[in-house]
Amino acid sequence: MTVPETPLAETAPAKINLHLHVTGRRADGYHLLDSLAAFAGAADALRYQPGGPLALALEGPEAGALEAEPDNLVLRAARLLAEAAGRAPEGRLVLEKHLPVASGIGGGSADAAAALRLLNRAWGLGWGTARLAPLAARLGADVPVCLDSRAARMGGVGELLSAAPALPAAGLVLANPRIPLATPAVFKARRGGFSAAAALPDSWPDAAAMARGLAACGNDLEAAAIGLCPAVAEVLAALRALPGCLLARMSGSGATCFGLFATPAGAARAAGHLPAAWWRWGGGFTAGGQPLYSAAEQPERQPAGA
Repeated sequence: MTVPETPLAETAPAKINLHLHVTGRRADGYHLLDSLAAFAGAADALRYQPGGPLALALEGPEAGALEAEPDNLVLRAARLLAEAAGRAPEGRLVLEKHLPVASGIGGGSADAAAALRLLNRAWGLGWGTARLAPLAARLGADVPVCLDSRAARMGGVGELLSAAPALPAAGLVLANPRIPLATPAVFKARRGGFSAAAALPDSWPDAAAMARGLAACGNDLEAAAIGLCPAVAEVLAALRALPGCLLARMSGSGATCFGLFATPAGAARAAGHLPAAWWRWGGGFTAGGQPLYSAAEQPERQPAGA
């Protein structure tokens, strides 16, 4: 297979933990999880231009938060894939960063997964997900689910994936108070016992039914995150006050929270009512980077970080 001579691109959608239960703890200290992960239209973008030594440039409204990082996950993914393929890493990557850093929506993991997909194509490897998944797991527990960017049930420390309920064409508002939260610190601050895995159906007929089902679950890291970052509680209160919000919950280890709405269009409008100082986005769910709603339901886009 020949290497393409034109730039290639991949999106890196935000991962949303619709529920997150801490079900136990391994002997090595890592916590065991049960979570339903889904993906939003909010996304970073990664581009590739062949030629020259491996290099990464940062662009976009959230790029500044990554400039101090000595070794971005995108570069680690590129070097790992090159090593596994027995070739030298090469090419110029440009990461257009729209998702906030350390925010509980898997931005770095999504970027790493996008790098694996993109360079798999750019270097003409032709590897399938099964071959890329072990590399993804070496980069982080969230990277495997981001490879396909499709809703999945996450178990283990996050790396064990199984089928998710079919999601209806619901709307989603994401909001972050622009305060980073480190995942290890949130887990360390967590108190209490463990939760059982959630009982979920095969599908939900609509967003209201999904909200009712998810209301029986929770995010076991939410209280710890609020203790470290009280602004999380403010974000949740603001989401719940939005007309049409069916459910509000923190995603991952925070500080990003989501609100569930009946339609993507309604979510896009609602996002505009949140404080402009926050990072906010409104739209719908995606699968593999493609919207789950029809063209007729496509929302008015609320720019990330608007």
